[in-house]
Amino acid sequence: MAHHKSAKKRVRQDAKKRLINRYYKKSTRSAIKKLRETEDAKEAQSLLPKVISMIDGLAKRNSWHKNKAGNLKGKLTKLVNGLG
Repeated sequence: MAHHKSAKKRVRQDAKKRLINRYYKKSTRSAIKKLRETEDAKEAQSLLPKVISMIDGLAKRNSWHKNKAGNLKGKLTKLVNGLG
């Protein structure tokens, strides 16, 4: 366990960041799942920009690698274009 004051503070900060990162990752995964399950083309078209924005946010914060984000966006866009 940490003994220095700064190390204890870092542990507290990491715990907060971990909770925030888990929230954003889980909400993005849920949105992706919802988009994949959607069969209505119009609804999927309206959901796609929101999901892409969420994915970009995770990539910007380095929660997800930029290549993972790019691959996901490409696959989701292809899926939505195939519906219409």
